[in-house]
Amino acid sequence: MPDSSAAPAALSDSTDRTDHRPVYVVGGGPGGLATAAALRERGVRAVVLEKAGDVGASWRRHYERLHLHTTRRWSSLPGLAMPRRFGRWVSRADMVRYLEKYAEHHDLEVVTGVEVSRIDRAADGTGWRLSATGGRVLTGRAVVVATGFNHTPLVPEWPGRQGFTGTLLHAADYREPGPYAGQDVLVAGIGNTGAEIAVDLVEGGAARVRIAVRTPPHIVRRSTAGWPAQATAVLVRRLPVPLVDAAGRLMCRISVPDLSAHGLPRPRKGLYSRVRQGAIPVQDVGLVAAVKSGRVVPVAAVESFDGDAVVLADGTRATPDTVIAATGYTRSLEGLVGHLGVLDDRGRPVVRGARSPKQAPGLYFTGFTNPISGMLREIARDARRTAAKLAAKG
Repeated sequence: MPDSSAAPAALSDSTDRTDHRPVYVVGGGPGGLATAAALRERGVRAVVLEKAGDVGASWRRHYERLHLHTTRRWSSLPGLAMPRRFGRWVSRADMVRYLEKYAEHHDLEVVTGVEVSRIDRAADGTGWRLSATGGRVLTGRAVVVATGFNHTPLVPEWPGRQGFTGTLLHAADYREPGPYAGQDVLVAGIGNTGAEIAVDLVEGGAARVRIAVRTPPHIVRRSTAGWPAQATAVLVRRLPVPLVDAAGRLMCRISVPDLSAHGLPRPRKGLYSRVRQGAIPVQDVGLVAAVKSGRVVPVAAVESFDGDAVVLADGTRATPDTVIAATGYTRSLEGLVGHLGVLDDRGRPVVRGARSPKQAPGLYFTGFTNPISGMLREIARDARRTAAKLAAKG
C-alpha cells in the first residue's frame, strides 16, 4: 500500500510549482482510487489526497457485519477484478483489502494525512488552487472531488436529546453487537443500515430491539432464485417511472410477505418514485424474518427525548438503554466548494461524473449519488468517462 512518506514533489514545498500540474483527486475511497487509476492508464498524472492515514477510510469504520448489496462482479473498479474467494457478496473487511491492493496494483500516487479545506480557481485562470493541511497550497490542471456520499454523520436535532440519560450514538459509531448484549436498544431509521444493525443486534444477544419508522420502506430480496436485485435495477433504471413502480409493486407482493400486522405496512408510493426522491429500497438480509418473529419490533418515529425516555410520533414512550441513530449522512461540501455555486439546495453537486459545472470547468465530482444500479458500478463507469475527457484535453 502507498506510504504517505513517499510524497510527490508537489507536496514537498508549501506551494506546488511543477511545470506539469497534475490532476488532484480529493479522497482515497473507491471513487477517488478508480478515477486515479483510469487517469493513470491514459497517461495522465493524478495525485490522490486522503485526509486519513489509509485508503478506504470510510470502509474501515463501517460495522463488521456489513457486506456489499451489489455483486462482486459489478462492484470491481477499473483494471482489477475482485478475487473470486471474496464470494458473491463482498464483506467490509475484504472491501478494505481490495482497496489497499487496488492502490498498490495501479501504483497510485496517494498522499495520506492531507486534508483539503478549500478549492478555488487558480490565479492564472487555467487550473485550480487547493488549500490543504499545514498551510499547503497546491495547484492542478483539474480537480476530482471524491470525498464520499456518506461523509459526515447526521443526528437530528431531536428536542431533549442532550439530556437523554441513556446512550445515544450514530450508526457510524456502531461496530458489532457485543457491547449491547442484554440491552434494550432502539434503532432510529429503517434504511439499509438501520435494518441491518437491528438484525445484527438481535443475533448478537440484545434483549429487546425496536426500530423507529417514519416512512415504511420498500423491501426487496437481495437475490431471487439466484438472480440479484442489482441486475433487475440495471435493466429497469431507464424505463418510465410508472412502469417500474407497477413492476416493483408486483414483485414485492410475490417475494416479500405483507408485514402490516407486525407494524410495517407496504409503502403507498411506488418503489422507483421513492428512488427518484433518494430513498433506496431496503435489501432483506434478515429483517423480514426478524419482524415476523417479533424479534425486531417496528415502532413510530422518534420525536423527542425526555430524561430516560424516548417520545415517539404516536405519543408512546420508550426507555431504551441505547438509541442508535441510523439517520444518514451529509456530504459536507459547503466549506470545500460551496462558494463556487456548484451545489444544489441539498448540498449535492449540480453535475457529477464526467461533466463539469459550466461555471467551474475542470472541476469534477464522483460518488455523490446512490443509484439502484449500484454505487460502485456507477463509480467505475464515471472514472473511465472522466479520465477519457481529461486525457482528450491534454
